[in-house]
Amino acid sequence: MTEQAGDRGDDVSRDQETGQPAGRLEQVIAAQVRHYRTTQGFSSAELAARTGISKAMISRVETATTSCSLTTLQRLADGLKVPVTALFRGADTDRDATFTKSGQGSLTVRSGTQHGHEYRVLGTLKGRTDALEPTLVTLTDASDVFPLFQHPGTEFIYMLAGKMVYGHGSYEYAMEPGDSLLLDGEGPHGPLELLDLPIQFLAVSAK
Repeated sequence: MTEQAGDRGDDVSRDQETGQPAGRLEQVIAAQVRHYRTTQGFSSAELAARTGISKAMISRVETATTSCSLTTLQRLADGLKVPVTALFRGADTDRDATFTKSGQGSLTVRSGTQHGHEYRVLGTLKGRTDALEPTLVTLTDASDVFPLFQHPGTEFIYMLAGKMVYGHGSYEYAMEPGDSLLLDGEGPHGPLELLDLPIQFLAVSAK
């Protein structure tokens, strides 16, 4: 008699061919196929008819007791009318992310910080040398000369409030809310004139 999933005295899904516990990928595909089938109101028999895959095979896919070939995955995706990639959602979930609530974020000390210039880093990713660095800059005092910065990579600036003249190399840009500037970070850049305080802009740098 063929041993069925669940007859082994545990609730671990196993590949029917190898007898080994189902891998994470098989479990993800099983969950996604079952999810899309049930949300679209298909029975296993209806999905079998739509895909040309046997009902028994669909059952094995949905219980993670078999590994799908690429052809089977494509037929399942076509029958469910979803991209093949949708069947892999959740397979790679260990990814770094940073969520920052409004008004939070770590303050960084730079030249001018004590003179009405605030730099609030909105998030960082661990161990990523190519990660973006978003910083919310708030300027409330025009009495101090704003420092110019230079760094590798690029920087994107989006004005949120106030008005200023922003310099990059030998060029000057009059900026107000809604304006943006994408620049090469190697060129000296920074506010030259603070025209309407308070000024706030989002600066996103990337190496």
